Amino acid sequence: MTLRMAEEVSTQVPADDFQALEDKIYRTIELYKSAQEARATAERDVKRLREQLEEREEEVEGLRRESVGLRKEREEIRARVEKMLSHIDHMTQEQAAS
Repeated sequence: MTLRMAEEVSTQVPADDFQALEDKIYRTIELYKSAQEARATAERDVKRLREQLEEREEEVEGLRRESVGLRKEREEIRARVEKMLSHIDHMTQEQAAS
């Protein structure tokens, strides 16, 4: 009977080891699937963020051009107002001299 028990123990250990190995393999497969899904999600996020960044860069460039245009317009208006004020000042000086 002890021989039979020894045989049973020796056959159970490899089966238990195999089951443990099989469980580890399935866990590894699930981890791999999860990692692939996470990577795919991260790649989609990166793509979306790059597209948003490009859009923002285009917006910034447009705003820079608009700002430059507005500054030029402001300077032109300033020059015109100064010219008008100069004319008014010159006219008032002429009237005061008369």
